[in-house]
Amino acid sequence: MAENQEKPSDTHNGEEQPENAEKPEEKKKELEKLPPFEIVRGERFPAFFFKFQFRNVEYSSGRNKTFLCYVVEIQGKEPGSFQGYLEDEHAAAHAEDAFFNNILPTCDPNLRYNVTWYVSSSPCVPCADRIAQVLQKNKNLRLSILVSRLFMWEEPEMQAALKKLKASGCKLKIMKPQDFEYIWQNFAEQEEGEAKAFEPWEDIQENFLYYEEKLSEVLH
Repeated sequence: MAENQEKPSDTHNGEEQPENAEKPEEKKKELEKLPPFEIVRGERFPAFFFKFQFRNVEYSSGRNKTFLCYVVEIQGKEPGSFQGYLEDEHAAAHAEDAFFNNILPTCDPNLRYNVTWYVSSSPCVPCADRIAQVLQKNKNLRLSILVSRLFMWEEPEMQAALKKLKASGCKLKIMKPQDFEYIWQNFAEQEEGEAKAFEPWEDIQENFLYYEEKLSEVLH
């Protein structure tokens, strides 16, 4: 694991706090530069975002967004599937909430769905609670979540939330190297229209094993 990485901030999908307090007028100017809070959605995102946001580092300094790639498989006489991605901007709404608010309502409640999320970071406590509630309410929905990193997993509240997810029937796993390759091929924009092979970073397997061990400790 990289020893010179900084620890993540204490907020999920929020801006990191500066070390020195800013003057009110400087803070006002900074806020004016920010675009309106929104959820970005689409089919593919720039390769740069994949290489930075999905990297499974131990400390996630600067990675204050959540990228959620989803695959929805429709079960029944006429099976089918669709996919896309959601990205939350700043601290307005989280990508997990956006899926339930924008994508789930388009699904027929009379059909069964297998949903897979590939997420840059595991859900925060409120999002984990929302996921559990949705799964309890929608018996036709099965959800598997594969995450690159565990968010604040040392915190007791976060550990309880992850256990609640498991109890609700949600399958929570850490991404393996081949899962990153799947995201690269299916959700990342290929430069200049040419499909380029996935290039795993040096510590991808080591970091996967690290997070897999931590998740196992939390859930068992």
